[in-house]
Amino acid sequence: MVRGENGRFVRGRRPRIDDAVHTSDRFGRATEWVARAMGTPSFLLILTVFCILWMAWNTIAPDEWRFDSAAIGFTALTLILSLQASYAAPLLLLAQNRQDDRDRVALENDRQRAERNLADTEYLAREIVSLRLTLGDLQKDQITRETLRDALRDIAHDTAHDTLRDEIREEIRAELRAEIREEMRRELRDESA
Repeated sequence: MVRGENGRFVRGRRPRIDDAVHTSDRFGRATEWVARAMGTPSFLLILTVFCILWMAWNTIAPDEWRFDSAAIGFTALTLILSLQASYAAPLLLLAQNRQDDRDRVALENDRQRAERNLADTEYLAREIVSLRLTLGDLQKDQITRETLRDALRDIAHDTAHDTLRDEIREEIRAELRAEIREEMRRELRDESA
């Protein structure tokens, strides 16, 4: 038989792993609560007041109301304090182990976060370098384009001058040919006349 969620026994239900984990977690939280409570000044004050009241009661109160003899060293108080100490040490160790586990998980999470941040930072650094190189290439391309444009203008200018020069030469040649023909016609006329 297993206890159900309402605390009653339920037949036919098998215990689950979650139940053990939940119970273990509940016990762990309880040990941490006890450890936190024992580590406070108020606990020490309450324990001190308890011991003083115990000893005062068993020393000052009438003999028939006393339950622990001062003559034999408050045996019951010693037993209670010994039991408290014997349970306190393992509870404190359990709480410390749980805290160590949490610290280990937190440390692992921090390490993974740091690795992700490092990877992101390295990726961003590579991207920035890539952008700088691209911008540098674009500037070089811009300079190259401007240089090519200037060279093209010079070539076009030179070509325009060469074309104009060729046209002038052609006109001069045409005029010279025309004059030479005219001169040859005159000479031929003069010879034939």
